[in-house]
Amino acid sequence: MRVWMMTLLFWAALWANEEHKVVYDLTSGDLHTIEQKLLAGITYHKSYYEGKLQSLDVAVIIHGDAYKFFIKDLANSPYRNDKDLIGKQEELQKRLSSLVSMYDVELLMCQSGAKKRGLEKSVYRFVGFVPNAAIGLIDKQNEGYAYLPVN
Repeated sequence: MRVWMMTLLFWAALWANEEHKVVYDLTSGDLHTIEQKLLAGITYHKSYYEGKLQSLDVAVIIHGDAYKFFIKDLANSPYRNDKDLIGKQEELQKRLSSLVSMYDVELLMCQSGAKKRGLEKSVYRFVGFVPNAAIGLIDKQNEGYAYLPVN
């Protein structure tokens, strides 16, 4: 009986530590999409798995029209006339920063695209870089991450 109980506890511990991985392919430049699908979506998904005593490892590859959400200096960027973004920038920065610090989300920007747009030096410090979006997505998927587009 004791061996059976130990075996059951062992398997329960293994099941509880199951890790899930997802890489978000973020290309959307729509503020509502970012708020709902990325910010709210990630926190919901993380909470769901934690409620099942499991983990969710999240990475976000940033490219396309999404660069604008991750830069400090909008005034000196191609996005200087985006009034909706300017009004939400401070709140958005805090929420993105909290994804990294509280939820351990890895934010990775396409360096090639950022460089072409002159944004490399204006990116929030909590955002990392991948050489380009395709390489970032390939690498994450080869590490076992499920693919989830956000466009």
